Amino acid sequence: MKLRYTLFFGILSVLFLPQIMNAQGCVAIRHFSCSMGNELESNLLSKGDFQVGMNYRYFKSFRHFKGTEEEPDRVSNNTEVINYSHSWDFSLNYGLTDRLYAGITIPTVLNERSSLYEHGRNERNKSFSRGIADIRLGAGYWIFDPVTHANGNLALGLGIKLPTGNYNATDIFYNVGPEGSPQVRPVDQSIQPGDGGFGFTADFQFYQTITTNLFVYGGGFYLFNPKETNGIRTFRETLSPILENESIMSVPDQFALRAGLGYGISQNFSTSLGARFEGVPVEDVLGESGGFRRPGNVLSIDPGISYMKNNFSINLNVPVAIRRNRPQSVTDLETQIATGEPRNGDAAFADYLINLGISYRIKGGKSISEMEPKSKLQLE
Repeated sequence: MKLRYTLFFGILSVLFLPQIMNAQGCVAIRHFSCSMGNELESNLLSKGDFQVGMNYRYFKSFRHFKGTEEEPDRVSNNTEVINYSHSWDFSLNYGLTDRLYAGITIPTVLNERSSLYEHGRNERNKSFSRGIADIRLGAGYWIFDPVTHANGNLALGLGIKLPTGNYNATDIFYNVGPEGSPQVRPVDQSIQPGDGGFGFTADFQFYQTITTNLFVYGGGFYLFNPKETNGIRTFRETLSPILENESIMSVPDQFALRAGLGYGISQNFSTSLGARFEGVPVEDVLGESGGFRRPGNVLSIDPGISYMKNNFSINLNVPVAIRRNRPQSVTDLETQIATGEPRNGDAAFADYLINLGISYRIKGGKSISEMEPKSKLQLE
């Protein structure tokens, strides 16, 4: 019985961490994750339970792609753009009932970007951004009673994204002002803490036991950003007149999907191996899709390990990219039609991500394992 409960909560601890959804590197506008925290056990709460958590994420993006083809010469000739991204999500979730939960996620970011083309193309310099990103609020509901469906369940959720992050973070750019002087400009879209728009999310998550120690898991979310542009200048039109349609930043949607298998090693440890597909779409589902964005998507192999004891859990996932794609954007197509020349911008991607999550539960009622099951077959 104890091992069964351990496996059950092991499933929870590995499922939700890689919901950190953010496409890698320059593809994503900014760091983003689902509103309901980073571990599934954060959302499977008894009535009155609180769950506090922190998730740290890191990546270095530097490999440039057009479509699915890498441009290795960018690294060999030292013209690649390099992003270093550090982010911390602080979350608080609460069990409104044994099936209905709500939560808030407050993200903070620290980003560094190194490039040539943004500094007159003659020397490499860096730009930085830091601070609170876009806060998320959300709620979700387990479709089946967790007491009688300990072997498998499905949750559906909705959330909102508030434009609390600075979407006009600036820094000094060199060799770009009058007579080659420095000039203060907005940093690149990929390291802006916020996007400047109100948005909302739809998400789902599920798990199902296959055998005593083996289970399948999955989940995903979609961020709807109806606002077209945020009014912040990119200065891309100063690089070339054909980039006039990319002079203002877009406010794009984002998405993530993941699924895989998990295995309970012991009463405290479990591992997982799955796949993740995440990115920024070419066009938004709602609203217009003008302005500058770098659409793209990443398919990754996603290994993970988790440890859980009593009310404490820690999770580590390191997704490794196996396919990266930077498709033709709306503005690329507009330029191609206007000039008659093929046009597909590029984007820099990371080789891997590091996601580390820590959470602690404050019990306000009976835990699921303490409740009287309605069917012994579910827990024996």
